[in-house]
Amino acid sequence: MQLLPRRYAPFVYGVLQAAITTGIATLVTALTFADTRLNFAEVWLKPWLLAWLTMLPVVLLIAPLIQRAVLWLTYDDNRPASPS
Repeated sequence: MQLLPRRYAPFVYGVLQAAITTGIATLVTALTFADTRLNFAEVWLKPWLLAWLTMLPVVLLIAPLIQRAVLWLTYDDNRPASPS
């Protein structure tokens, strides 16, 4: 089920990557601070939402720079490396 045109793929990637990364990081932290299983969702959801809203613009702005750096630092395995 494809919902958006492919031109939005970098944005969708950034949204999902930020959500997953911040979700895992705050989950680990919440597990150490939750007193009981009853307050786990409360301890986890608020920090996760704050972390995700903070990281989303960072990921969307920095990801293209990281992608360019990766392309600059690597070469295509099907082509020989440029002579130094």
